[in-house]
Amino acid sequence: MPSPLKLAIWDIDGTLIDSRKIIQRAMNRAFERAGLGGIAYDRTRTIVGLELTEAVLKLAPPDYPAERVPQLASYYKEAFVEQRQEPGFEEPLYDGALETIERLNDQGWLLGVATGKARRGLDIVFDHHDLHRHFVTFQTVDGGPGKPHPRMVLDAMSEAGVDAHQAVMIGDTRFDMEMGRNAGVHTLGVSWGFHTPEEILEGGAHDLHHEFETLNRALDAFGSKVEESAS
Repeated sequence: MPSPLKLAIWDIDGTLIDSRKIIQRAMNRAFERAGLGGIAYDRTRTIVGLELTEAVLKLAPPDYPAERVPQLASYYKEAFVEQRQEPGFEEPLYDGALETIERLNDQGWLLGVATGKARRGLDIVFDHHDLHRHFVTFQTVDGGPGKPHPRMVLDAMSEAGVDAHQAVMIGDTRFDMEMGRNAGVHTLGVSWGFHTPEEILEGGAHDLHHEFETLNRALDAFGSKVEESAS
């Protein structure tokens, strides 16, 4: 009897990729170009994972004209692209990320992505790190509602051919946890990205992990539970 399918759905920024510096620099430059005097990291980090226009709207001053929000989002995109051309640019995988992805792949897991990035941005990152070959489903904000709406997780499950009890969402923000909960799947939070442990737990994480070692054990335990339920 073949092993039951298991799907691990990954957030990207702050979960697999350490993009804290590039996102903060891009947002700060965008706010400076918009005449808003820049923005602090502790504000930027709170909106990472949301669709970009929604994110900058949350960060903009209450009296900021609504018609100027798309321009502010455009400034962010421009600043992000600029950084990729600058000397010393880095957008590294977290230590342990690639090893975990390869291990799960070798064990027969299906892997998916649910990210607030557009597909173009996701492809750039995955091409750089040669990650496309490990994943079977790629969900971005281009396809419909972003986090915390469950659409991306539901679409990932549909494409992978799994039910909710066979899927787990892994991410570093409360939006990831809320999205997973809204889709009825198990949620594993990680603390090395953008949101604080308290924020992640408030979002509904079933478990919170501070290193890949314990995250891997949690994934193994989830996989064993799926297999036991099918026997």
